[in-house]
Amino acid sequence: MTAADSTAPESGAAGDHRGFGIDVGGSGVKGGIVDLDTGQLIGERFKLLTPQPATPEAVAKTIADVVAHFEWEGPLGVTYPGVVTDGIVRTAANVDKGWIGANVQEVIGGALGGRRVTVLNDADAAGLAEEKFGAGRDNTGVIVLLTFGTGIGSAVIHNGVLLPNTEFGHLEVGGKEAEHRAASSVKDRKEWSYERWTQEVTKVLVAIENAIWPDLFIAGGGISRKAHKWIPLLENRTPVVAAALQNTAGIVGAAMAVDTDVTATHG
Repeated sequence: MTAADSTAPESGAAGDHRGFGIDVGGSGVKGGIVDLDTGQLIGERFKLLTPQPATPEAVAKTIADVVAHFEWEGPLGVTYPGVVTDGIVRTAANVDKGWIGANVQEVIGGALGGRRVTVLNDADAAGLAEEKFGAGRDNTGVIVLLTFGTGIGSAVIHNGVLLPNTEFGHLEVGGKEAEHRAASSVKDRKEWSYERWTQEVTKVLVAIENAIWPDLFIAGGGISRKAHKWIPLLENRTPVVAAALQNTAGIVGAAMAVDTDVTATHG
């Protein structure tokens, strides 16, 4: 296992209202201490490569190594790239299929000496962070975060309360799953222009609008860094803004989930 983005923890920088979050992705496991009053990281994040194969036991050990780097001893939040309900993993996309059916408290908490672990979907965590500290902080009502990447992740937050595991990337739009139509990976694979790709994104946004009438869309994922090139081309009715927190959103949202008990996905 290789440290891919490591910085030693800083001493004396912590505030009184702190949390700890871990963001598990297909390529890296990132963690950090979070100031829960500001949404800022205290010190730098620490990242280890996601083990291959990404079995529950291997990922849990990597999470424990990240936690040990910070000498964090309290409860923590962890993102997972799939659906978790009642503390049980239901899907596995970018990790080993052995995760399906796993009890996250037993697997991850067990690797951490039995401490309490809150696990939630990675897009849900990012949505929580963006709604409170990022692009949605000055808005009320229903906010939908969509992360455009290999697929499309989603989060729905209503006035700070998360509706977990929405999976809008699998919504059928015009006879095709939304993420097969409008993920940024589709744009790359088909070598589409932004103009062509946003036609498909618009169809997905309109389908969601017609179902739940959100007040704001937040567009995340790597392609959101070039939002000025494509968000103005969208033709849906709801305002769309680019995500603000980028690489820290998952860590911040995971830490928030422990502190505020915003989901029912404790292990």
